[in-house]
Amino acid sequence: MPIRLIATDMDGTLLRSDHRTISPRTREAFARARAEGIDVLAISGRQPYSIGAIVLGSPLDGAVVGSNGSVAVNTLTREVLFEETLTVAAQRAIVEGILDAFPNVKVSSVRQAGDVYVTQHGYAGMEDPGAEVARWAVSHRRADLPEVLAEPSVKIAILDPEVPAEALLEVARELAVPGALATTSGAPFLEVGKENVSKATALARFAQERGYGPEDVVAFGDNNNDVDMLAWAGYGVAMSNASPAALEVADTVTATNDEDGVAQVIERLLG
Repeated sequence: MPIRLIATDMDGTLLRSDHRTISPRTREAFARARAEGIDVLAISGRQPYSIGAIVLGSPLDGAVVGSNGSVAVNTLTREVLFEETLTVAAQRAIVEGILDAFPNVKVSSVRQAGDVYVTQHGYAGMEDPGAEVARWAVSHRRADLPEVLAEPSVKIAILDPEVPAEALLEVARELAVPGALATTSGAPFLEVGKENVSKATALARFAQERGYGPEDVVAFGDNNNDVDMLAWAGYGVAMSNASPAALEVADTVTATNDEDGVAQVIERLLG
């Protein structure tokens, strides 16, 4: 198949299981793709500041998509390419519904292209989300729930350490709040963004702006938030460590993220 764009998820896909490292073989595969005139795109549930820190100096440095498709940033210039936000009404409705089922959940709001966190008191972890992996400074403050939900978010994270994220997802789907889309990514929390915004819609937007159709795109992923993207791409590749839903929609399955599964497919496609 002709390849004009390669898009890849980060954790569980591009990165080794340390959630930080792009292997030398994978770097070389993307460098070769770039040398052959193929566009490449990192697309993740992470925020752009975090994606940018990891891809710094790699062939993937440049335009990246974060927050499950809600925001795109050029990591070289920090220009915000687009941003889609969850309304205050929608985020309040989904949080209130989940609180009815799980009264101990706490919430974190991600705002301003992923650079600002407002996190509820009692939310476990995230004392400084930018301290470990951040390309640029990130603002983070604690607040009561009404303030956390007072402004639109590119994403909210809903967490109860005693409740699996998949259980939260089941409740969110039953609520079917207009304007909200819930998913999971392998992290211990539920992720909620704007309805009809996903990795798939962001990838389609990126491709269309460059004159590409689905048939020109190869996409790699491993989790539930990658399913629509793998289905949309002309050639969707799931990692062998992928979730059942991702494996089901993929056109093919490659080796694990720790076995350079992404690189193996790129090398084969480039011949």
